[in-house]
Amino acid sequence: MYRFMLALALAAACQAHDPALEHKVDTLATQIAAMQHDVAALRAAVEHPAAPNELDAKVADLQRKLDTVARGMPRPRHPEPDPDRVYAVAVDGYASEGPADAKVTMVLAFDYADPYTEKTRDGRVEMRKKYGNDLRIVYRNFVVHPQVAKAPALGGCAANKQHKFTAFDAIAWTKGFDEESYDVDSSPECWETDAGCPIVLAFAKQAGITDLARFKRDMKACDAELEVDVHQMQQLGIHATPSFFINGRYIVGALPTETFEALVDAELAKANERIRAGAKAATYYKDWVLAKGLTRLEP
Repeated sequence: MYRFMLALALAAACQAHDPALEHKVDTLATQIAAMQHDVAALRAAVEHPAAPNELDAKVADLQRKLDTVARGMPRPRHPEPDPDRVYAVAVDGYASEGPADAKVTMVLAFDYADPYTEKTRDGRVEMRKKYGNDLRIVYRNFVVHPQVAKAPALGGCAANKQHKFTAFDAIAWTKGFDEESYDVDSSPECWETDAGCPIVLAFAKQAGITDLARFKRDMKACDAELEVDVHQMQQLGIHATPSFFINGRYIVGALPTETFEALVDAELAKANERIRAGAKAATYYKDWVLAKGLTRLEP
């Protein structure tokens, strides 16, 4: 336990590169080392018990020390996008649902093995019906479970190149996630072999993809595209899925659909006001999000 606590403290210090925090970690390390001597003494007392009350007092004293150290533990810090700022998230070439000239664009960073991403599926379907051509959803891979999620992520990327992403995506969730059926990678990974990934290939067939030779080639090529996805999302401060940018504004997690709709409504009203004032509806995302948004986290 003590080694684990010390590892967490050291990880926080290394991530922050904060001299004051590093000094605090050194202090905690000293306290943890001292407690190890207390534990050794307590074990000896248990093996050769004295008065019961004395043993109880030693246990209580050690617990107080442990609680004190735990309260002082620095937590790893993950800088996140500011939900009140606008971020320029690229959308061209990525799988999407809805028209390119939609007034509101929702970018989703997702992982096919993430239960929280799966929980947002029904809500996204509802929103596409509710907002119609005013809402576009763009899909960006952010693979956090590579052993099971990378193969379907590459498959979705390859399916998009044959205009079959929506069908493939639905099958990947219902057959892959719901039934826990995945291509578990090996060495070399299945997308690097001539045979390809058998389960993902089965998804592709069910999605109506007929050129499976091209599909396998595209899966290999998509490997580099996934690296770009992850790098760009990390530059924006993304470290978890599902993460969303609604007209460049950040929101994270499997939140109630009403929470997403409130932000969509706000951005839709803003877009309508700007369009009435002369903004071009056809290039709204390009002009007001990509051109004006931040491309990375600011200090």
